Amino acid sequence: MKQTNLKYSCLIAVLYFGMNVNGQTTPQDTVSKEQKIEEVVMIGYGTAKKRDLTGSIVKVDGGEVADKPASNPLNSLQGKVAGLSIVNSGQPGSQADVRIRGTVTINGVNPVYIVDGVFANNIDFLNPADIESMEVLKDPSSLAIFGSRAANGAIIITTKRGKTGRTSITLNSSIGVKSFDNRPDLTNAAQFKTLYNEDLFQQNKPAYDFGLFNGDTNWIDEISKKGGIINQHNVTISNGSEKNRMSFSFGYQQEDGSIKYEEYERLTFKFNDDLKISNSIRTGLGFTGSYGKLPQLRSFGSSLNATPVVSPINMTPGQYFGLYNSLPQELGAAQIGNPLALVEGHRFTQRNRDFQFNPNAYIEFDFFKNFTFRSNYFLTYRNGSGRGYEPVFNVYIPETNSVAPYSGRILSTVNQFENRDLTFQQNQLLTYKNKFGQHDLTVMAGFETVNREFTSMSGNARSSLTNPMGQMPNDPRFWYLSSDFVDPATKSINTSQYKQRQVSFFGRMLYNFAGKYMVNGSLRRDGSSMLAPGNRFDTFWSVGAAWEVSKEDFMKNLSFINYLKLKGSYGDLGNQYTPRSYFGYPVFLEGGTGVFNGNLYPAFVPEFRTTPDLSWEHLKSYEYGFESSFLNRRLSVDAAYYNKRTEDLLTFIPGNPDFFINGGSIEAKGYEFTIGWKDKVGENFSYYINGNLTTTKTKVLNTYEDGYYSINGPSIYKQGLPIGAFYGYVVDGVYQTNADILLSPTSTIGTPGPGDLKYRDINGDGQITPDDRTMIGNPTPDFTYGFSVGADYKGVFFSADFYGVYGNEVFRDWGNGSSFAPFNYRSERIDRWTGPGTSNWEPRSYTGSAYNRENSTYMIEDGSFFRIRNVQVGYNFSKELVGRYKLEGLKLYVNVQNLKTWDRVNGFTPEFGGSATRFGINNSGYPNPRITSFGISATF
Repeated sequence: MKQTNLKYSCLIAVLYFGMNVNGQTTPQDTVSKEQKIEEVVMIGYGTAKKRDLTGSIVKVDGGEVADKPASNPLNSLQGKVAGLSIVNSGQPGSQADVRIRGTVTINGVNPVYIVDGVFANNIDFLNPADIESMEVLKDPSSLAIFGSRAANGAIIITTKRGKTGRTSITLNSSIGVKSFDNRPDLTNAAQFKTLYNEDLFQQNKPAYDFGLFNGDTNWIDEISKKGGIINQHNVTISNGSEKNRMSFSFGYQQEDGSIKYEEYERLTFKFNDDLKISNSIRTGLGFTGSYGKLPQLRSFGSSLNATPVVSPINMTPGQYFGLYNSLPQELGAAQIGNPLALVEGHRFTQRNRDFQFNPNAYIEFDFFKNFTFRSNYFLTYRNGSGRGYEPVFNVYIPETNSVAPYSGRILSTVNQFENRDLTFQQNQLLTYKNKFGQHDLTVMAGFETVNREFTSMSGNARSSLTNPMGQMPNDPRFWYLSSDFVDPATKSINTSQYKQRQVSFFGRMLYNFAGKYMVNGSLRRDGSSMLAPGNRFDTFWSVGAAWEVSKEDFMKNLSFINYLKLKGSYGDLGNQYTPRSYFGYPVFLEGGTGVFNGNLYPAFVPEFRTTPDLSWEHLKSYEYGFESSFLNRRLSVDAAYYNKRTEDLLTFIPGNPDFFINGGSIEAKGYEFTIGWKDKVGENFSYYINGNLTTTKTKVLNTYEDGYYSINGPSIYKQGLPIGAFYGYVVDGVYQTNADILLSPTSTIGTPGPGDLKYRDINGDGQITPDDRTMIGNPTPDFTYGFSVGADYKGVFFSADFYGVYGNEVFRDWGNGSSFAPFNYRSERIDRWTGPGTSNWEPRSYTGSAYNRENSTYMIEDGSFFRIRNVQVGYNFSKELVGRYKLEGLKLYVNVQNLKTWDRVNGFTPEFGGSATRFGINNSGYPNPRITSFGISATF
């Protein structure tokens, strides 16, 4: 495995710069630590003072994401919150991989999102400028109220509402330009020719004549979008009185991708109206919605594999001048089309749309002095639809001076789909609040139902050469399954649908005595239609305690300690992320045939065997730690240890028949540290330095039975290993001579020759066998960190955010010679073995055998990286100055996102998400581009 000093430089950077607190990083933030302790945070079905809580809740102000160039607000939280891991993709409209305190299941990994009280699968429909705050809930004390949805953590998003006061109009607008410098290192034409002919020589084949192919093409450059633009524009109108508060906002975003013709557009809208009917009765309604034109997504995969010796376009004078060139027929043409022809020939041939509408309403009233009843109603409707077209066009074949259909397609095709997702959620909440003497008590009881219905339809069809009208033209008017150009006999339609029902009873108690001793408890009983009949209800709970030591009399003489709270919590949470909707009622699939009365009939079998006692996974979790501030509240330090253990994993077991079972457990544990310093020098200058660091260690404690394991590509799920560990052979170098092979253990997985990789005999039996495979990498970092610095002087402000990970491995899944087709090479292959002593890491150029393509440490890369995440410089105009022009406020700023990343991964990016058991795999990826933007914010 290659050595690197990057890990050590990352560690030094962390020790030097410190760690982040509370996600508060805006230079305009002048809130004192005392105010932050007293601040009100969302806790699920209500609010509470942060000071009164026993758990770990981090509140991030909406200003942190409002002026950042990202379509999904979560993207801007990377590195902001201890314990929150976010892996971004730079592709427009993509979803981030979000994990809180590690991976603790073999099913879904993302936390649950709660937007203004309603559960959501993601928050891509939200305008970042509409967000008031985001609370990240991490510990059992704060999560158990969500029951079977809580195992992966929760993120509560509160959107802006109207405030009492004058009518105000706020305009936020920015425009940015994209670029990227990190890209895979590939061989050029001359290097490719050398390596390919060397490969042929190793196979005892004659050298290839490249006479017709004298191009030198960088296919990444050919298909990249140069200077992509991202626009974000938002306007908010709000008005409020003692009786009525209203807010309306509208947003527009347009974003170009890093590949040509990837264009994303989104409109967002939000309305809220809160009415105070009397001193004891309040009501309100609102809606949030979005409409998006989704991009026609492409990948850089073909541009990495296509041979560089071909020019993109035929420039030879003649009847075929200007056509796209085919790749050489013997050099990958059967597997890879001309990447530029793919992008240009298919531009704007897929039209996908996404619409979401979320109306909501509530009524709330107080009675008997200490009681409040609130009734909430939410509707979520999401519709995704699309239609597309596969064109037919010719490419030039240099070897025969002729043309042929691109990818061999002689018939145009059309596809069409529509998905509808409708969820109705309601909850009824009764809250009791009272203070008597030194006792402070809040008790909440609730009832909730969630009803979800999902339907989908997809289909495709082809044109017909016998159709009198000819082939379907490249015209969106005809891209329908019902088009007259479609051959009815080729239509293929698929549908799916399901319903999910959940009913819940829950309660919570918040108690403190003398403002010093706190106890929080939660209990939830969930029932679900997804589980088998007779086992549909399950119970989840938590209890937490805290002690504000700094209020004790013996602390009064320690004036440098302003605040110190010890806290801890324990709970039993659940995981509702599962691959099926009806575990008690499997669908039937064709499983053979039967003959009756001489006729052949299909036979049907259940999709899987039912397990009557199947239940949700249970997460037994605890944490303990402290919160503190010192030196007149300028220095704040928080720390916590967490331990999460998921038991009764909902596991799919393939067999005859397949079945699901509760079995196995996973553990994730680690530490979180946050530290921050904020100070003011004189009247005009203030500054801050904040940082955070999180350690994470995962382990599969056991599987559903001894000896059971499953392999998914390079990843393995096996007892004793980290979740998603990479599995393969350990490389001890390269065989230098035949004598070296004879003196080494005998291989049973292939016949190596000089120049091939040398695998380690792990079990010492004198042979290289599949039993010598072992853990060769861990995709979960040892720790992640982020830190921020900022300052403000007379309205001129500066901020910079940094982010990094340390100690993880990445599995390179491209450029390993994994196909017999002659793909392009990674530039590292230039240092291959060419004779004894020439290389002890890069094997010879030889694709005649699969021996070097076994998963091994040869494919493992150091995943540690360090990134300058965001830099912003701007100016807040004084109220006296802008008041002359009828303005309440005016801010101008320049923002640079993803300024620079230092890493040792050969690809566009060093970070890769994935599923619970298969992540951290480098498939070359998609650029996280640098975005330089200019913005303005004005309030009238």
